[in-house]
Amino acid sequence: MTDRSQSLFLRALRREPAERTPIWMMRQAGRYLPEYRATRAKAGSFLKLAGNPELACEVTLQPIERYGFDAAILFSDILILPHAMGLGLGFATGEGPYFERPVQSPAAIDALPMPDPESDTGYVMDAVRLIRTNLPEMTPLIGFAGSPWTVATYMIEGGSSKDFATAKKLMLAEPEAAHRLMNHLADATAAYLTAQVRAGADALMIFDSWGGALSPRLYREFSLASQQRIVDQLNQTCPDTPLILFGKGCGQHLELLADTGCAGLGVDWTMDMGEARRRVGDRVALQGNLDPAVMLTTPEVIAREARRVLESFGEGPGHIFNLGHGITPGVDPEHVQVLVETVRGHGETGDGRRET
Repeated sequence: MTDRSQSLFLRALRREPAERTPIWMMRQAGRYLPEYRATRAKAGSFLKLAGNPELACEVTLQPIERYGFDAAILFSDILILPHAMGLGLGFATGEGPYFERPVQSPAAIDALPMPDPESDTGYVMDAVRLIRTNLPEMTPLIGFAGSPWTVATYMIEGGSSKDFATAKKLMLAEPEAAHRLMNHLADATAAYLTAQVRAGADALMIFDSWGGALSPRLYREFSLASQQRIVDQLNQTCPDTPLILFGKGCGQHLELLADTGCAGLGVDWTMDMGEARRRVGDRVALQGNLDPAVMLTTPEVIAREARRVLESFGEGPGHIFNLGHGITPGVDPEHVQVLVETVRGHGETGDGRRET
C-alpha cells in the first residue's frame, strides 16, 4: 500500500480509526469560488473547461489549495460518456445540459457505440494524470461517473426533466430495450472508471442524482441492478479501489445499496446520519450529509448544524463529512472555511489529539 492509503479519507472508507473526521464537498470546484469563475471565463464554456486537461486540473486543485480538503474530486461531468457516444452534448445558459440527438427508441439504443476510455475520453484520463501529478502526495483523488439511470434520463429526455416521463415510459413500455440501455451504460461506465483508476484515481464515486424519482420496483430493476453490474466489474478490474455510491432521495434503498459490495454510501440531507448508520451497521462507510442550504446562512448556524451531523453519526470510524448534495453557487467562500474548521476541530483536545 502507498503512503496515500493512510490518508484520513481512505482510512475512513475502510472504516479504520482516524484522529478526526475527513471532509470534502461535492462540487467543491465550482461557481462559488472566484478563482473557478475566472478559469471558467478563460475557458469560454463549461464543455471547453471540462475538455481541457490543464484547465480541469487547475480548477480541481483550487479548493485544495484554498481549504486543504482531505480529498480532491476530478473536475468533469456525468454526461461525458453519452457525449462520447455521439449524442451532441451542449449546455444552454440558465437551462442546463441538452443532447442534440436523444435516444428514444430501441433502434437508437442498439445503435449506441461503446466508447474507448483512452481514445474517446482521453482528455479525462489526461486530466486525471495531470491532477495526480500536481496534487499533494497525501491527498487522494476521486474519480467519478453518473449512474446508468441518471445518465439515461438526459439521453432519453434530451436534457433536464422535472418528471422523467419519457424515460419512465421507455422503461414501462419497452423494458427489454431499457435493460439493454442500462447494461450498455453500466459496461461503458465500468470501463471508464477503471481507466480513471489506471490514470491515477485513488477512489471512485457514482452519482445517482435521479434514483429517487423511481418507484421501488423500477429502482431495483433498473437503477440498482445497473449499479450492481458496475460494482461487480470494478471488483474484478480494480478490487483495491474503494467505491462510493450516492443516490439522491434514495434513503429507502440504503440497505440494498450497502449490499452491493461498495465501500461507502453517500447520504443526502433527508435522512438522519445516526439512523443511516443504524440501518447499515458497519458494512460500509457513510458520507454526508449537511443540507447544502445551511451554507447560505451564518457562520454560527453552519458550525451548529455541522456539529449536529457529526454528533448524529456518533463515535467510531467510517464517517466522511460532506454536504448532502453539491454546494450551491451563491455560497460565501468564507462560510466553507467555517465548515472546514468546525469539522476539523470537532472532538479534538487542545493538543490536537482525538478524544475517545
